[in-house]
Parts: sequence; C-alpha cells; structure tokens
Amino acid sequence: MTKPTTTNTGTPVPSDDESLTAGTQGPVLLHDHYLIEKLAQFNRERVPERIVHAKGAGAFGELVVTHDVSAYTKAKLFQPGARTESLVRFSTVAGEQGSPDTWRDPRGFAVKFYTPDGNYDLVGNNTPVFFIRDAIKFPDFIRSQKRLPGSGLRDNNMQWDFWTLRPETAHQVTWLMGDRGIPKTYRHMNGYGSHTYQWINAEGERFWVKYHFKTDQGNDFLTQAEADRLAGADGDHHRRDLWEAIERGEFPSWTVYVQIMPVAEAAGYRFNPFDLTKVWSHRDYPLIEVGKWTLNRNPGNYFVEIEQAAFEPSNIVPGIGFSPDKMLLGRVFAYADAHRYRIGTNYVQLPPNRAKAAEVNSYSKEGPMRYDYNDPNVPVYAPNSFGGPHADPELAGDGGIWEFDPTMVRAGYLQHAEDDDFGQAGTLVREVFSAAQRDRLVGNIVGHVLGGVREPVLSRVFEYWKNVDAELGKRVEEGVRAGLNGKG
Repeated sequence: MTKPTTTNTGTPVPSDDESLTAGTQGPVLLHDHYLIEKLAQFNRERVPERIVHAKGAGAFGELVVTHDVSAYTKAKLFQPGARTESLVRFSTVAGEQGSPDTWRDPRGFAVKFYTPDGNYDLVGNNTPVFFIRDAIKFPDFIRSQKRLPGSGLRDNNMQWDFWTLRPETAHQVTWLMGDRGIPKTYRHMNGYGSHTYQWINAEGERFWVKYHFKTDQGNDFLTQAEADRLAGADGDHHRRDLWEAIERGEFPSWTVYVQIMPVAEAAGYRFNPFDLTKVWSHRDYPLIEVGKWTLNRNPGNYFVEIEQAAFEPSNIVPGIGFSPDKMLLGRVFAYADAHRYRIGTNYVQLPPNRAKAAEVNSYSKEGPMRYDYNDPNVPVYAPNSFGGPHADPELAGDGGIWEFDPTMVRAGYLQHAEDDDFGQAGTLVREVFSAAQRDRLVGNIVGHVLGGVREPVLSRVFEYWKNVDAELGKRVEEGVRAGLNGKG
C-alpha cells in the first residue's frame, strides 16, 4: 500500500482515474475540485521560458580556494581555504526550450555562489568576449538571432545582416564560427566572467578583474557534421552527458583563475579594458590561480532547482563591485527585472535562489507567492525605533566606485591606442588558431553563409572577413562563390 494521493493542501482524493460526472453518461461536474486543481495546475506548470538562454542544464558543486588572492579582494568566498557551495546553469543562447543542444551558439556559464555575505552570481559565457559593447543593442542583437516575425523561421541572412552592420561583433563571431562554437559537452568547455569586474581588498585598494574557469577535462569540440547528427539523434546530448557523468561519480571540475589590473593602469592600457568585445592579453596580465571548482550533485528536480534558478549580475558581495563596462551595467538592471516577470516578484524565496549561508533581514513584503514573512513585531519600514534592521555601510562596502566625468553624453567607449573592431579577431585567427582550426573556421563560415545569406548582405560578409584577415576573407569568398555556383 502506497501513500494516499492528496490535493495540494493535503486532502485525500477519491480517484486518480475518473472525474465526477452526473451519471455514467452525464456531464463532468464543476465541483469536482480535484479535477479542476489537476487541470489548472497542468495549464500553469510551465513558467515562460527565458527569452535568452532558454535551453540548458545545471548542477550543484563547490568552489575550494587553493591560492591566496586576499591581497586583491576581501570577499569571503575568495579567502584561502574557503569552501563555497554553488549552483551552475549552462545553456545555449538563441535556441528555444526544445532546441537541440548542439546548435552552433555561445554557451551561457552562470554560477551562483552561496557565500556567508549573501549570494554572489557570476553570469558569463564560454567565450571571453561578446557580440556587442552597449546594452542598448542587446534586444536588437537577440532578435536578429531568433526567428523571422512572418514565417517564424530562423534566418541566417538576418544574423549576418546585423553582424556586418555592427563590426564590433567580429571578435565574438570568430569565436562562434571556430571550434568553440560547438563544445563537445558542457564538461569540455571553459567559462568566463567575460565582463570586467572590480575587486576591493581589506585596505580599500581597488583592482579590475576578469574571471577564467579552465576545464580540467580538456577543451574539446564537435565538428559541424557531428553536431548536426546529434541534433537529430539526441537533442539533449549536453544535458544528458552532464547528468550521467555526475551520476557515475565522474565529477567535472574547472581550475579558476583571474586576471588582475591595477586601477591606475586602466587609462593607459592599449585596449579599453571595459569593452566587452575585447580581451586583456595574457602577456600583459597573466592568469593568477584561485582554486578548484567541482560539480558533484545533480538537482533533485530539474524544474524546481534549474528552470527556476535565477542568476543576476546585481548579486555582488563585499569585496566585489562593478566597473564602467556598459554591458555589465545594463545587465545589472535587466536580469533581475526579467526574473520578476518570468518567475514572480518573490523569486528569491525559491530553493535555488535563497541565501543559504547568510541571514536575510529584508524589508521586502507581500506580493504574489510570498512565502517568508518578517517578524510581526518588527516594523516593515526604515528607519524605525523598534529594533528593525539597519544599513551598515562599513559592512556592506560601496559596491565598487570609480572616477568619471559627470557630464551626460551618448557616446561610445574612449578609444585606446590599439582599439578597433577587427584587430583582436585577426590576432585570434593568425596567432591562436592552428592551421587545422583555420580550415574548420573557413568551412563553418562558408556553410553558415550558404544557408540563405543573400545580397546586399553577402557582399558585406566578404568584406567583414577580409577586415578580420585578408587570407581568411579570400578563402571565405572563394568557398561561398563555389558553393553558389554548384562547384563545392
């Protein structure tokens, strides 16, 4: 005998199988409240999918700090020997919930750390850069990667139209069309904070910082042919691989590094250090090892712990702050706002989003699906005379400050000595990619362009890649022309 089925409020139900009707042939009765509860719950069991990063997978793990970086930050999770529980969600960017895991796309790499000072969210990707540098372009970029409004079909011409009209995309598109565009599994890809953040040490000194998570499984990729086959054979390939590896006890891990730039060096650096389409040279700012991050537990329920997980760059802790990165500052608002719409006003009270290692003393109250509530004897306003919590600026820190010109302008980033849109993409092609990687890059670009790109966009595509690298552009044009002429 199993446990009895009950309603959502614990009342035993008379039947799992038959609705209450007016006789065996009569209509179903509205007051069969269990039937109504069951159907109404079913109608609402999906929250709206994420507009971006809809398809993904996740797991729980732990960050263990093995090296001393306390000279750069007082954040408790980065102190020597610290062990911090974490949650990660990996995802594709443009695909919907049911899309294949193996489409060519950047991968989201979002990590939530449950620290003693509250939750810290590092929301990044598997690439160190991004397509655009200002958040005002984000809706335009994402719409260009989604579907046509008329036919509802994905459209390569629309993608290349946007990319070639915004040459700042060249660095990220080179990553996308290269091997990193389709990782072998989530375990075989690096993660990056991508943005520039601020670290503050115990003495109040400030540093600019970039995060790198280097996979210990080795960077590996799928060819386009392998990815296409898997898209039809197992659309959940990456989700399945992550789940099964952890179930087998093969816990994937990443070595965590940072690049540190003293604040005083930013103004004179050869690239604008806050531009999300640029990287900092490792020769200029070598990687500094921080620790080991390991995934060791699958979620007990995918919907509750992964689909409802909410990551937001606004979740920072003392010792960490923001920077003049325009994309980062736009995301600080946009992510939390998206969660309030998608999941609900009180989304932070859900299991994956709750603070686990820190006490919550908030004046938030009420709203749909409120679960936690304040002590009824404590006022719900501040300041008050009756023992309610009060802000402590010394404990909280300032969230990161920097000097800036207070004049209001609409302008791009300050141009540094070597800033341009194609330079770092060209360096990636010529100095980082091997000959075999360049060959695959050409093949990937040609195949994608032949998937429906037409004039006048087509001519801009050729010019775009010639600006990245003359030889690369020549090979792309020759490959596309041959394909259009039926010779390839």
